[in-house]
Amino acid sequence: MQTIGIVGAGQMGSGIAQVCATAGLNVIITDRDDHAVKRSIEGIAANLARMVSKGKTASADAAEALQRINGSTLLTELAACDFVIEAATENLQVKEGILRTLDAIVRPDAIIATNTSSVSITRLGATLTDPSRLTGMHFFNPVPSMALVEVIRGLQTSDDAFDVTIGLAKRIGKTAICVKNSPGFVVNRILIPMINEAIFVLHEGHTSAEEIDEGMKLGANHPIGPLALADLVGLDTILAIMNVLYRDFNDSKYRPAPLLKEMVEAGHLGRKSGHGFHRYP
Repeated sequence: MQTIGIVGAGQMGSGIAQVCATAGLNVIITDRDDHAVKRSIEGIAANLARMVSKGKTASADAAEALQRINGSTLLTELAACDFVIEAATENLQVKEGILRTLDAIVRPDAIIATNTSSVSITRLGATLTDPSRLTGMHFFNPVPSMALVEVIRGLQTSDDAFDVTIGLAKRIGKTAICVKNSPGFVVNRILIPMINEAIFVLHEGHTSAEEIDEGMKLGANHPIGPLALADLVGLDTILAIMNVLYRDFNDSKYRPAPLLKEMVEAGHLGRKSGHGFHRYP
């Protein structure tokens, strides 16, 4: 495996590109927005520079990693890739459209992975001519810092595709856990409802956002409070995952908190908008 293709130049796609390039792989990162591609590469360069300044990597290694990354607005540039990771927004229709396009472009022997955090791998696999080559490869944010990758097997996923995906996760320095296809998989099925419950507690006026976060940090030994974590992930992403859990399990315990919906409607999405449950200059 020499070349990795990535669809989506947002925060997740950029992080995946960085760790792949740092591990010695060539990367082509694509997005329909040329400005997003440029911002992604500039952001990766800034992250690598910070790592150099902190003594976490050598200047020459950072420069080599950056040289391995190329950007494009054309999915056809991914035709020769050995492995392609879809890292677009958490929207079923968007992901299905991208996968259909990739199906006609990517080599028949290449593996396609989706970085979905909640959508069914089996359902997404059905969009491909050969669904056996689709796997789930769920990274966590921020990708360069988080050690875990959930590798998810859909009903049609082949053993070969699954094993190669685990191998890639290890090659880029991640720890993989093997997960069956299920709404929210493992981590988000546990984590996102906890965040949603914290939002209910805030909405009901029991205490402030600061006190909720402080309580979970000191009382449950969490490194970051649930509302601060929601701001980091993005409240629109939290809502999208809750909607999938609510729809697919058909269980009221997964209903999204009304305050979460209202925050998203207001455009208060967390760190990326500068305002969520906390404010960010």
